[in-house]
Amino acid sequence: MVASDFLDRSHSIAGPGFNRWLVPPAALCIHLAIGQAYAFSVFTKPMAQLIGVTDPAPGDWTVAQLGWIFSLAIVFLGLSAAFGGKWVEAVGPRKAMFVSALCFSGGLLIAGGGVALHSLALVYFGYGVIGGIGLGIGYISPVSTLIKWFPDRPGLATGTAIMGFGGGALIAAPLSVLLMEHYKTPVSNGVVETFVTMGILYFVFMMIGAFTVRVPPQDWKPPGWTPPAMPRKLVTSANVHVDTAWKTRQFWLLWVVLCMNVTAGIGVLGQASPMIQEMFVGRVSPAAAAGFVGLLSLFNMGGRFFWATISDYIGRRNTYLIFFSLGIVLYALVPSIGLMGSVPLFVAAFAVILSMYGGGFATIPAYLRDIFGSMNVGAIHGRLLTAWAVAGVLGPVLVNYLREYQINSGVPKAQAYSVTMYIMCGLLLIGLACNVAVREVHARHHHTGS
Repeated sequence: MVASDFLDRSHSIAGPGFNRWLVPPAALCIHLAIGQAYAFSVFTKPMAQLIGVTDPAPGDWTVAQLGWIFSLAIVFLGLSAAFGGKWVEAVGPRKAMFVSALCFSGGLLIAGGGVALHSLALVYFGYGVIGGIGLGIGYISPVSTLIKWFPDRPGLATGTAIMGFGGGALIAAPLSVLLMEHYKTPVSNGVVETFVTMGILYFVFMMIGAFTVRVPPQDWKPPGWTPPAMPRKLVTSANVHVDTAWKTRQFWLLWVVLCMNVTAGIGVLGQASPMIQEMFVGRVSPAAAAGFVGLLSLFNMGGRFFWATISDYIGRRNTYLIFFSLGIVLYALVPSIGLMGSVPLFVAAFAVILSMYGGGFATIPAYLRDIFGSMNVGAIHGRLLTAWAVAGVLGPVLVNYLREYQINSGVPKAQAYSVTMYIMCGLLLIGLACNVAVREVHARHHHTGS
């Protein structure tokens, strides 16, 4: 058997007695790796002083310029997920995971070359474009398979795997700091060598997931489980084709729901490390800020499992009602917490916010399965992730450029994020309204073919 055959879907069908609980760990191998994107903010300051090494020097890149690396990665995550969704459904998770590993790890290596050559365009291309494609393909590669393995508990299954994407920074943030410190010299801060090392390590780790994953046989069901005779409200027993789902009102309502939830969290994640240092000057060291990023990652990860599991019991719409309502309250309180100078309250508020941000990602595949059925849920999920692509630009731009505008207008750095927090409240209010408006898909959209 040649390697290309081994990657085919037909060679990854599970045999009799296969334990379905091996699939979430396989998905975790992918998501923990590509979740490194959430720790990219630990590179912001080192990459902003590549020439000066200890301080920014003429010719060094600005924080705003570096913010586009993360945004580009999220844009191409959404685009590759949208355009690659059908392909992932057709070829199966193993080949998709392999392609994801090549792109994501290759993107890190190319970005390392861009840093070595001091070419921001090459860093954009490597980490943002190639790495972003790896993010998108890797993110959706296990979703449809998980839902088919766990029709009885779709929220728990997708939450278990997708929590890895939120938890990736928990590994990547301290690992990045450790590697940069190890490779640091009087004339280099070790970013190049760190990118190369991580690219190799993540490729190996992702291949473990690709070799482990399996797809269930046709019409497989968990032993002893039968679909409920009376589906719950907003849970369909029918299927909607991906090309039809794309045209429904429900799809676009959920698109806005995801976009608003992501925008409100992703801008904070992209600048988490510098933000806490600027809001509490002299009280939070770079190492402590990296710890803050790691803690946010922990809650981002835990929230994906917790909220997705809860949604199996209270429903997806009710879960999002909690996200938006509580999120509005917490974002509105952040400026006051900053003025109080309370680091613990600040950390606690964002820990809860990030748990709901992560919970939104883990809950949305099950929400889509409830509304559109399981037939094309992976491809539909891929298209919905274009909302993430938009939010990947909107969130960081709001945080980065409003921050710069505030500072240039004479506002102290510690207060430069206040307006942004109130804008986030408005975005969450829009998401809340769209979530309330979600209804069942009309029967005329149901798929009747084979």
